[in-house]
Amino acid sequence: MSGPGGVGKGTIAAALVAADPCLWLSRSWTTRKRRPGEPAEAYVFVSEAEFRSKIAEDGFVEWAEIASNLYGTPQPEAPAGKDVLLEIDVQGAAQVRKNHPEALCIFVEAPSDEEHEARLRGRGDPESHIAKRLALAHSERIGATELGAIRVVNDTLADTVSEIAKILQRSRTG
Repeated sequence: MSGPGGVGKGTIAAALVAADPCLWLSRSWTTRKRRPGEPAEAYVFVSEAEFRSKIAEDGFVEWAEIASNLYGTPQPEAPAGKDVLLEIDVQGAAQVRKNHPEALCIFVEAPSDEEHEARLRGRGDPESHIAKRLALAHSERIGATELGAIRVVNDTLADTVSEIAKILQRSRTG
């Protein structure tokens, strides 16, 4: 599952994992600082040196630099019988798709640019970061289209989770 920062991927992922016993969420690493009020388990928060060491070990299934911070998903170690859910950006989804063409790609977006901006402000992002994230969102939409990702608009959490759960179920049953 990919999408621009601030569209609600983390909240959606948590709700999906809580509702679907067949899903396992891979926890991403980041070099950015934890936001005020953000749960400690939202990411594995590491130094740039730790992150770069993991890159050198080929320890990520995908990684990218976004808004001057590094983000990456460690090679998944999901329990047997679980589908892996990655909460990543479009660059990461392209890396995953390259190595795993069978991967299901879902792109989540806000209902409007104004709502996206409000969500970024609501989570406490600094102004300079908000401007970067909004500018990046446009290219991420294009990238998601190029990947053939299924697009889902996160208008209300319950509807979005329900829609993605149905997509997952259809993909499992063929």
